Amino acid sequence: MKPGIDAHPRTPQPAGTDDRHCDELLTALAAFRRSAPLLHRWGGTLAQALGSGARLLVAGNGGSAAQAQHLTAELVGRYRDDRPAYSALALHADTSSTTAIANDYGVQEVFARQVRAHGRAGDVLMLLSTSGASANLLAAAEQARGAGMAVWALTGPAPNPLEAVCDEALCVDAPVSATVQELHLVAVHMLCESFDRAVELTAGPAAVVEAPPADTGLTGTEAGQ
Repeated sequence: MKPGIDAHPRTPQPAGTDDRHCDELLTALAAFRRSAPLLHRWGGTLAQALGSGARLLVAGNGGSAAQAQHLTAELVGRYRDDRPAYSALALHADTSSTTAIANDYGVQEVFARQVRAHGRAGDVLMLLSTSGASANLLAAAEQARGAGMAVWALTGPAPNPLEAVCDEALCVDAPVSATVQELHLVAVHMLCESFDRAVELTAGPAAVVEAPPADTGLTGTEAGQ
């Protein structure tokens, strides 16, 4: 056998196999489009809440944790245009807290205990789950509702347990978890767009700010030379 030759060549994939993923996404997207009014309303509600000093807490497991952190990054940082920063926390991102809570109280408490610590009446908790059945998210939802927080969820197909315990839920009708997660990302971006639009309408042009200049370490005189 010559060097560089694969001893176990891959079996060619049947024609059209790679296209199936796109087809499943397109099919689910057609139904997902009907969720636009809900996301628009969530964006306006969130802008009003965070603009009044409330905060957004977000949680998920696995790939949904990445989606949750994506959302908080867009709010604390920016989505498209520069604007003031808003308070949003991804509960899984504090690894010391999550591992300590899991070790001392059990995995089902990793988010509920953080909601107990950080959540206040008027805050919003958003939970992301492809299954809608994660015990730690269900516990967090119950804790948040008891604290007077609004609880929203992005889930997979309805009905599911998480949808049942939340105030409102956007349930993606897709049989494959990958497709659900992809549309959750679309939902995150649509929510951020609606949020930014609501902020601008409420606060006017002053809500849009320019990014600060990069710190070059030079004084004004040096920078002009």
